[in-house]
Amino acid sequence: MSDVKYRIVEHDGGWAYRVDGTYSETFPSHDAAFGAARRAACKQLRPGETTGIVWEDATGHWHAELSRAGDRPQAEVIG
Repeated sequence: MSDVKYRIVEHDGGWAYRVDGTYSETFPSHDAAFGAARRAACKQLRPGETTGIVWEDATGHWHAELSRAGDRPQAEVIG
């Protein structure tokens, strides 16, 4: 199981949340960005369907694996 951290940061003249170096859209206030991050974090916790996934790593190698419905990350909002 992995950990996902949503960090609330100033960004592009407003506030955003950042996950693994990727920024969300910009929100007008810290509270708005925090609320959006909490909603996104809650979605991380919901089980989906077990399905096959294919992904490319940083070296260009492709991987195929089974993503289990109950294997959800721990999600945290840091603000």
